[in-house]
Amino acid sequence: MQRFFITTTLIFLFHCNLFAGDWQVDKDGDNQVLFKSTTTLLDFEGTTKNIDGYLYWEGENMLPAGTEFYLEVQPATFETGIGKRDSDMRSDVLETYDYPISSFKGTLNKSDRDGNTYNVIASGMFDLHGVEKKMEIPVTITQDGKKLKVKTEFSILLKDYNIEAPSLMAFVKVAQEITLEVKFELLETGNSKE
Repeated sequence: MQRFFITTTLIFLFHCNLFAGDWQVDKDGDNQVLFKSTTTLLDFEGTTKNIDGYLYWEGENMLPAGTEFYLEVQPATFETGIGKRDSDMRSDVLETYDYPISSFKGTLNKSDRDGNTYNVIASGMFDLHGVEKKMEIPVTITQDGKKLKVKTEFSILLKDYNIEAPSLMAFVKVAQEITLEVKFELLETGNSKE
């Protein structure tokens, strides 16, 4: 009887793993988070390529409703092109020593498929500067060979995350609304790169 139970359990576990999607960010992929702020006198932006995250679902279908979606970035890795501004942003604005990770964790819903491209809504929690806010963001996922390419764009208000808009010049403050453009590539867990 014990042998039957062990065999049945192993078959069940193998079957569950066989019909699941587990995709991780390809650290060498075309990954980028770009943030933009626009004022009447000056545009301000910063980028990082240091992204981590995953997509996970169970079942045979690709990206079913309820697919787990996670993305994280270390705000200390953002670069604006000016070293002093980067240092001030890390220490005085984003306080990256106290809040080293910013993330979005949720599930994919409302999927529309067009060939190899899926347009979905990700519902979940966005965490920035120690504040979590519920959000829905549009996400486009394209299957390209052995990779999934993910893109999203959404806006946040700095005040919603207890961040004071910094001044770039004497009379010019960064706008409260910041646009985030995110793109990254994922590889299926267990697949080796060619």
